[in-house]
Amino acid sequence: MEGHGEEGLSSARCYQDALDALSSLISKRSRADKNNQFDRFDFLCNYLKILELEDAISEMKIIHVAGTKGKGSTCIFTESILRNCGYQTGLFTSPHLIDVRERFRLNGTEISQEKFLDYFWWCYLKIKEKTGDEIPMPSYFHFMALLAFKIFSAEEVDVVILEVGLGGRFDATNIVRKPVVCGVTSLGYDHMEILGNSLAEIAAEKAGIFKPGVPAFTVSQPDEAMRALEEKASELNVHLQVVKPLDTSLLNGQTLGLEGEHQYINAGLAVSLCSTWLTKTGNDLVWEKIRLNQTDSLPEQFISGLKTACFSGRAQIVRDAENPENVVFFLDGAHSPESMEACATWFSRAVEKETSKHRNNGGSSVSSIVRQNQEMTLQRSEQILLFNCMSVRDPELLLPRLRSTCTNHGIHFSKALFVPNMSVYNQVGPSPNDTHPDLTWQFTLQRVWESLARGDSKGRDCVLKERKDETGTRFRNRGNSTVFSSIPSAVKWIRDRAQRSRTVQFQVKDFAVPSFKCSDKCPLQDLV
Repeated sequence: MEGHGEEGLSSARCYQDALDALSSLISKRSRADKNNQFDRFDFLCNYLKILELEDAISEMKIIHVAGTKGKGSTCIFTESILRNCGYQTGLFTSPHLIDVRERFRLNGTEISQEKFLDYFWWCYLKIKEKTGDEIPMPSYFHFMALLAFKIFSAEEVDVVILEVGLGGRFDATNIVRKPVVCGVTSLGYDHMEILGNSLAEIAAEKAGIFKPGVPAFTVSQPDEAMRALEEKASELNVHLQVVKPLDTSLLNGQTLGLEGEHQYINAGLAVSLCSTWLTKTGNDLVWEKIRLNQTDSLPEQFISGLKTACFSGRAQIVRDAENPENVVFFLDGAHSPESMEACATWFSRAVEKETSKHRNNGGSSVSSIVRQNQEMTLQRSEQILLFNCMSVRDPELLLPRLRSTCTNHGIHFSKALFVPNMSVYNQVGPSPNDTHPDLTWQFTLQRVWESLARGDSKGRDCVLKERKDETGTRFRNRGNSTVFSSIPSAVKWIRDRAQRSRTVQFQVKDFAVPSFKCSDKCPLQDLV
């Protein structure tokens, strides 16, 4: 928090009050409960009237993006491109990594605490005053979307990029009547308890963001999903185009700011969304420079936007602050089987590059000071998995896909660490019980992993032994895996192991990124 003394404490308290108020909006009912009145889409119109945002939204020049995989990355690319074209941008994404303010970005930067508090309390108190038995307070995500509209309206941005939270048809962002252009990223099986059990049903929900006459773009999809998208587009007179992955030759030798081969799919979609937005909003002079059939590469602003796009916790590599040479974290929040496979492929290739770098030049990727202090040359690398997923996910779909993809690339985890997925930094929601957290779900994940290691699909006879380290931190160990009671205790275990094995580089694939504070300056600084 900024500020010192009483002023700083007052600021911190005020911000915590806002987070507490926000936490009160989290529904205790399951998201799959279709009778949950607190999440009813119909109430959104009432809230807009209360906040007097109807006219403001109708005047916004919006890009709306849905999908199963890659919608966040596509939005990040889109925002970065248009910002580099000189436009004032507003970006709404979810979920956040560390701080709720990450969801609201103005010109590429998360909203300041001061502005967040001003807009938050203006919206919260106004709605609180006008709601009751007939019109309840909005749900958590509904309120977040309303807050985004208020922020972007008051800040008078040129373009608003909205990432759908869940599905499309009944998502809070779909209160928008007339976006400039819509996009649908790669589709797959996710949130099936809400969206449907077939790709056709899921695609139909995602296509719910299509609006009559508004152009839409998508990427290559499975036949079943594509047919559903095309049917919805035809019904609404939407011109739906399929975009190919971005050709690397169009980047003039530059690389994308987001790692992974799959990002070229998202980048291609972002380029089409931006090109169409520029055309539809009357920016003809800029558009003339964009026509791909008149040039061998993208315009400079597009390349710069794609190159500098940054998304914390997505295919991100950070070195441990305490052991930059010996411990490297590979962060990503993939949570569907298809995303898990793409992420595992990225990790495997990144590990190969990292290992090759050290073999060829003894670790020249770190500073000369660190190299001089290094007592021994790294001789080998070891891969560790740090993992958690929400209980609504199916680990028997995720973990086999992760393990088999890595194995096919020659990557074998020496140890898997399972942790609760909690963040204690600017938390929204109930405070975690750090002393005795419920580890039932982590044991379930561990059993699935151990069954894969043994080739036993049933995961039986998994004996788990609880131990304590010298600090009293609880952990549970079995063969190829360990359950820790917190992320800090797992990271401490990794660091201790690195200290004992100075000739080994530990390459940690982390699927628990919502608990990380990622920073080029001091990665993992909030873990200890």
